[in-house]
Amino acid sequence: MATILIVEDEIPINELIKRNLQSVGHTCISVFDGRAAIHELVQHEVDLVLLDVMLPEIDGYEVFQQIRETPTIFLTARSSLSDKVKGLTLGADDYLVKPFEMLELLARVDAVLRRTKKESKKFELDGVKIDFESRQVFLNEYLVECTPKEFDLLEVLVNNRNIALSRDKLLELAWGYDYVGDTRTVDVHIQKLRKKLDMECRIKTVYKMGYRLEV
Repeated sequence: MATILIVEDEIPINELIKRNLQSVGHTCISVFDGRAAIHELVQHEVDLVLLDVMLPEIDGYEVFQQIRETPTIFLTARSSLSDKVKGLTLGADDYLVKPFEMLELLARVDAVLRRTKKESKKFELDGVKIDFESRQVFLNEYLVECTPKEFDLLEVLVNNRNIALSRDKLLELAWGYDYVGDTRTVDVHIQKLRKKLDMECRIKTVYKMGYRLEV
């Protein structure tokens, strides 16, 4: 997993981001102003920076000018088109407007890490090996045949491991916004994944909500 620097001056938001990133396996470093961010990046190599724009000491845009070589996602309450264009024109990898859902942040972090080749393209757990590039799944070294949607659902669970996802959210992430169907589709696919991958104890049912992959 990746080492991520969180530069956010609002302590509750900083801590919330840190907890969610750590829950899926990332290592996090938190700082609360621009000067501390620059100092931290001089001292340590990180894979990604989550950078607030409105910071004490030195603002996020100025910080970014000094850390261009490090993949960066701007986090900001500034939602105007001109602010987004400025952030992306400077060379940031993404721009996320507050308030945002943690699932969206995790998805964007995953996307940037994949693009910058810092995120592993494989995942292993209890004899299950997943190769995201080839879209192949193995159990105890034997290839397991998964349908495209079973693989999509498994990938969503892995990318959001240790996070409870509602059936509606799983439909949205694995099937897409335009899917027309009911949530029983999720239940059927979950049961198939549990059986095929011997993951009854890992893919947990969250009462009256949905499912969670426990790692």
